[in-house]
Amino acid sequence: MTDRTSDRPEDDAGLDIITLHPTPDDRDMRLDRFISEQLPDLSRTYLQSLIESGNILVDGQARRRSFKVTHGEVITVTIPETEEIDVLPERIPLDIVYEDSDVIVVNKRAGMVVHPAPGHATGTLVNAILGHAKDISIVGSTRPGIVHRLDKDTSGLIVVAKTDRAQNLLMEQWQERSVEKRYITLAVRPFEEDEATVDAPIGRNPANRQQMAVVRSGRHAVSHFRVARRFLNATLLDAQIETGRTHQIRVHLQFIRHAVVGDDVYGVELAMRVAEEIGLRRQFLHAAELGLTLPNGERKLFKAPLPDDLSKALIRLEESQAPLDDPA
Repeated sequence: MTDRTSDRPEDDAGLDIITLHPTPDDRDMRLDRFISEQLPDLSRTYLQSLIESGNILVDGQARRRSFKVTHGEVITVTIPETEEIDVLPERIPLDIVYEDSDVIVVNKRAGMVVHPAPGHATGTLVNAILGHAKDISIVGSTRPGIVHRLDKDTSGLIVVAKTDRAQNLLMEQWQERSVEKRYITLAVRPFEEDEATVDAPIGRNPANRQQMAVVRSGRHAVSHFRVARRFLNATLLDAQIETGRTHQIRVHLQFIRHAVVGDDVYGVELAMRVAEEIGLRRQFLHAAELGLTLPNGERKLFKAPLPDDLSKALIRLEESQAPLDDPA
């Protein structure tokens, strides 16, 4: 049994605060599991978002989902006041790679924001999905069906759940890291090695809270890179990520001094100069493959070809700088 306060006081901002007290029987239980068992009315996805946003604290400290709870700790769960936002369906063309009664796999174009946020209330992928799939489960969310994201200027594959069942099953795969995610990116400078792995934690940049960075207190993040082609001042890479941190590939490549070409946030002067030389107006990053198990039990690998703007930019690079090699 867990000693849990029965009252749910609200503070001056209208926040619902719940206090939980693990007992000896809860020792070494994961934080996310413990909270889920104590608050079964809240969905697993929502609880995870509360943990990640710092709304669940252990003895006043933010912890990861995998943190093991101990008897004597005080866990506070702060549930923000629900903000009612109407997300309007819009008839926006979508490049649908696959669709069944549970999921939609979309090849997202660069420039499209995934879900509504301040400054992007319309024209998002969510607006388009609502306009296409009338029966998608919304349950009051501004992010119906969204289990992962791509940056606005990153193109490629994204899966959207149409049902609550599908969303839970997909979320479990992301948690278990059983989803295959392969990207194609162009980074500045030639790679010395044919393959490289970056295992470095990612968190908010203390010097600029609008950016992410490799920081000691960040969340575990692992990226694998394999050279496809080398050029005089750039390298075409296949990238696979074990984790899915915000801006992970961009941050990890910046960390090893191989920023993504065209990245105006994490890129260096060379990254922007190469982009200008090849006529590229956004970051060279494309989600090319997505492998997962569908709710019907079938394992599928979806693929999306390099979009025209990146293909043309690569041709211009090949014309101006012949590849130095072509690894198998």
